[in-house]
Amino acid sequence: MEKTKIMTKEHAQLSIKTQVWATVVAIAAAVVFPQMLHTIGAISGLGTSLGETFLPMHLPIILVGFLAGPYAGVISGLLGPLASFALSGMPTGTMLPFMMIELAVYGLASGLLRRAQIPTLGKVVIVQIAGRLVRSVAILFAVYALGSEAIRVSIIWMSIKTGLPGLIMQWVLLPFLVFLVDKRRKNEQ
Repeated sequence: MEKTKIMTKEHAQLSIKTQVWATVVAIAAAVVFPQMLHTIGAISGLGTSLGETFLPMHLPIILVGFLAGPYAGVISGLLGPLASFALSGMPTGTMLPFMMIELAVYGLASGLLRRAQIPTLGKVVIVQIAGRLVRSVAILFAVYALGSEAIRVSIIWMSIKTGLPGLIMQWVLLPFLVFLVDKRRKNEQ
């Protein structure tokens, strides 16, 4: 008889198999969601700006961290942008390492905050700040320590300003989705 869950005080510890499946789904969503927005942007004449505005890769990565833990979050955060780049060329090669770093931090932070006794909205904001802060440090390091001319420091503020609708969308959707999953878990126990 295979034991699939080990119960803890507040949450069930997910099996390795469940964490792997959650990771695969998050990576797939991190590839599919941006492509859906790029397609909508192409049809509507808005181009790829919808992806920069609504941050579709961030949502599944943060969610998998909250639901499946830090390992699933980090792996999804690293491999999601890499898979997207390999399949679609997006994000661009210049932005790829910074996206991988940022999303890995999102996955790690949401996974580590998973059981924290603070409202989910607070967790989302902490995760967003952590990811953007580490991404900013990576960009500053690339520009000032490595002398990279492929990226500009101004991208830090521009990406926050452009992505504000996506950040706000995460404030609404992530707490709601976590609530739904937690409610379902409690009903199954």
